[in-house]
Amino acid sequence: MRATRHRDTAAFAHQVWPARAGALALIRREVRRWLGPLEVTPDAEADLVLAVSEAASNVIDHAYPTPTDRAVVEVFLWTESGALLVEVVDHGQWRHPGPHATGRGRGIEIMQRMVDAVLIHHDARGTRVLLRHPLPGPAPTVPPGRGAATAEAARSAQVP
Repeated sequence: MRATRHRDTAAFAHQVWPARAGALALIRREVRRWLGPLEVTPDAEADLVLAVSEAASNVIDHAYPTPTDRAVVEVFLWTESGALLVEVVDHGQWRHPGPHATGRGRGIEIMQRMVDAVLIHHDARGTRVLLRHPLPGPAPTVPPGRGAATAEAARSAQVP
């Protein structure tokens, strides 16, 4: 749908697709387009696209017991200081792999290998998979004195 980029390379994008296998190629293409202005390396782009594709595949394969018009995959992308975040959302139900799922069930493991962090939350509203990957450039720095003040505040907040 839309990807916006600001002077400070901040970006935000969001799109909704039907939760159908045919949408996977469209999702991968759109994620590549969103990543273009962010100057990620070709390897990082491939890793991110694969991780998003795995998360979206899990939605299509597991979130909705029967296909309906309300069965959707939502993908959000945004940047924060030094990081790119992608969230894949469904409004279905979390289903644990069945006993006959041999040879399958590697999607989460693949996502974990492709990006720095994978957080998964599921509840009655659906499932959210958050993928985090570093952006190129200098790492954010802590202003002088800030780390010491934070450490001191943490020590003073501890219960004896």
